[in-house]
Amino acid sequence: MEYNNLIVEKNEGICVIKINRPKSLNALNEEVLCELEWIFDDIKNDSSVKVVILTGEGKAFVAGADIVLMSKMTAGEGATFSAHGNRVFRKIELLNKPVIAAINGFAFGGGCELSMACDLRIASTKAKFGQPEVGLGIIPGHGGTQRLPRIIGVTKAKELIYTGDIIGAEEALSLGLLNKVVEPENLMDEAKTLASRIIKNSMIAVAYGKEVINRGMQVDMDTALSMESNFCGMCFSTKDQKEGMFAFVEKRKAHFIGE
Repeated sequence: MEYNNLIVEKNEGICVIKINRPKSLNALNEEVLCELEWIFDDIKNDSSVKVVILTGEGKAFVAGADIVLMSKMTAGEGATFSAHGNRVFRKIELLNKPVIAAINGFAFGGGCELSMACDLRIASTKAKFGQPEVGLGIIPGHGGTQRLPRIIGVTKAKELIYTGDIIGAEEALSLGLLNKVVEPENLMDEAKTLASRIIKNSMIAVAYGKEVINRGMQVDMDTALSMESNFCGMCFSTKDQKEGMFAFVEKRKAHFIGE
């Protein structure tokens, strides 16, 4: 499939998706959301892809949603646009493979929300983050009110959402919004290195780990621990578990097949 707003490259188990609307700072509109939905639907069933890296072209990761488009929306259209973004971002969050956000620049509004739907976040020192929607008379509509407090805590999330303040990469790192901050020229290499560190392991175990973490964060501890035990038990029915443990006993490198 050809995309008008995305550049997609697949190599050695890594799929790099670059949002490519640099003149509009990669602002999200319906077409971009649709293309993101299509590519992630494709990746879900593509066994050649083990890890996804999501980034932006130019000086922005995603500098928010398309305000020109949004300025003309009715209440119903605004709710529909919000629901569409939430559906797409939830697909990214629930993808059966890890997704790394390589945040090269501005990540405002929908861009910050998109990064939070990813599993891991590495940012350039030039990256900036914020949920400035209140300055436009609206609230975050693509998951910001829900994911930001879950990631950095309710009190700080309320401050950022109520004020619309913009923060730099180092502050975002200190708040727990990021895994790492690197120099701009090292960003993609760092993201690919992280992806490669993940790929050397059992991808079915990684997928199970992702699912248990995501689901466990929404329930009480006893339910979460029971879920963990069930998924741990499921691992013992896989070929990867046999290979991993026999390789350890035999003092050799494991060769996982993701089954």
